[in-house]
Amino acid sequence: MIGAYEAEDEILGKAYDARLMARVLRYLRPYWKLLAVSFTFLMLQTGTQLLGPYITKIAIDRYIATQNLRGLDLMALAYLGVVVCGFIVLFVQTYTTSYTGQRAMHDLRMEIFSHLQKQDLAYFDRNAVGRLMTRTINDVETLNELFSAGVVGLMGDLSIVFGIAVMMVWLDWQLALVCLAAFPIILYISRFYRRRAREVYRESRMILGRLNAGLQENIAGVATVQAFGQEEKMYRRFQEVNLSYRDVLLRSIRYNALFFPVIEVFSAIAIGLLLWYGGRQILGNAVEAGVLVAFIQYIQRMFQPIRDLAEKYNVMQAAMASSERVFQLLDHSETIKNPAEPKRVEKFSGSVEFKDVWLSYNAGEPVLKGISFRVRPGEKIALVGATGGGKTSITSVLCRFYDVEGGAILVDGVDVREWDKQELRRQLGLVLQDVFLFSGDMATNITLGDRRISEAELREAARRAQIAPFIEKLPNGYHEEVQERGSTLSQGQRQLLSFARALAFDPKILILDEATSSVDTQTEMAIQQALDELLKNRTALIIAHRLSTIKHADRILVIHKGEIWEEGTHEELLAQGGLYARLYDLQYRFQEGDRLMAESALSTV
Repeated sequence: MIGAYEAEDEILGKAYDARLMARVLRYLRPYWKLLAVSFTFLMLQTGTQLLGPYITKIAIDRYIATQNLRGLDLMALAYLGVVVCGFIVLFVQTYTTSYTGQRAMHDLRMEIFSHLQKQDLAYFDRNAVGRLMTRTINDVETLNELFSAGVVGLMGDLSIVFGIAVMMVWLDWQLALVCLAAFPIILYISRFYRRRAREVYRESRMILGRLNAGLQENIAGVATVQAFGQEEKMYRRFQEVNLSYRDVLLRSIRYNALFFPVIEVFSAIAIGLLLWYGGRQILGNAVEAGVLVAFIQYIQRMFQPIRDLAEKYNVMQAAMASSERVFQLLDHSETIKNPAEPKRVEKFSGSVEFKDVWLSYNAGEPVLKGISFRVRPGEKIALVGATGGGKTSITSVLCRFYDVEGGAILVDGVDVREWDKQELRRQLGLVLQDVFLFSGDMATNITLGDRRISEAELREAARRAQIAPFIEKLPNGYHEEVQERGSTLSQGQRQLLSFARALAFDPKILILDEATSSVDTQTEMAIQQALDELLKNRTALIIAHRLSTIKHADRILVIHKGEIWEEGTHEELLAQGGLYARLYDLQYRFQEGDRLMAESALSTV
């Protein structure tokens, strides 16, 4: 994981990429009117910045010098008016810019979310959840800063610098040359700063990736860390990375601490040269005093954007990095697509057929090898075998989470690749061993917010799943809030809730993947009672390690190393004395041993 973070950050380098910028700006196209308003007020804001010193110049040379108090009052009012207008213009410009950016980033965030929902499971196998969350939340927010403080701010700074230069040349070109004499040196210093800031930024991003990865891993595995007494070791490991991150940020602070005072020094030097040269010009009656005062104000306003260079540069660099990562995500095309013209089944019966199905997650390493079997409507088929044999892969390709490499899977006689994915999956009820519960209440976790499921259907599903008595005893009943990932519920309660979810959607085909492997005997009996009623006239594929739970299946398929090794009923397979019989014998002996040990322990009490 750490290596992935580093490799990803290694691609970040440019502080500006025209191709990426053009692509980001496409999201502003629907809001071009708001953007036009923002840039109009940006120009007006630049105008207010230029007017203030010029009004000061007129007040000094035209009215103070002639002791014209009435004219001085008018200039004071004019200056106040410019300040008030500047406030209003800046407010409108800032608001419209931020509003536009938020609207555009909302669209981008929704596009990313929609794109992720279309990806196949193999994509999520390759990409960590934290990384995808960073793309959707943090990187998009960084792009928003590009509009509010980056592009618009940079254009505002450039317009102010250019406007001030024009004004100074217009007022007195000789004084302007004196003021701008230090600019070549400032540009060289800025270039030096940008180069160093880029190096520090790249290094800080890489270390931050390691810091986040280590923190996430430690928090996720805190129970293991505490159980084995590894707190001190983890503390030292985190401290090492944290110290590296601190040191690289201190380097950045040193560069900033050096850059800003240097700019201040050159600003002071420019003002000093202006006073020295301009004072001589005033004494020689070549320049009016108001011009010199206006120049001093212009110099102070011109150097402010240069001081902001550090912030603007970091924003631009972070935005380019974020945009590259976001567009890499969006450019990953959907691999499992709906057909152009999906086939429809008028009356769904629930038959399933596998025809010589092959599947590989990694090239050259097949996990399913020529799987062929047929499930009639209403038939219950059990899949058993050692872990990693391919049982879950069979259900995954049936749901079309992965596409097969060879062969075909037919649902009601139609290849799953010719079904609309959403329509196909609506016919399949999937109950997994690792139950996922969403934030919300009990009712929402059963219906998943689907308004097509009525209150009566919700309660009936809970009753059939044997979870209704538990829910109805809660203070808020079906509106009781579920904590994150159902942390306040037992494993058995979570699995019963997932059964209720499957029942509420009333699918024709049920897929039970180790649904009773992690519950106690009493809960397993409750689930078995619900299954006996539920599975009547319903097709079912049941994956189970506990062979006792699938004794009454119509047929049992023994999956081993990606192939069907044996097929038959429970009694037939036991009579064969093959792999299933050995598995059953081993499991029976293990359970009998547990029973004898428990009886022995009780006898000593």
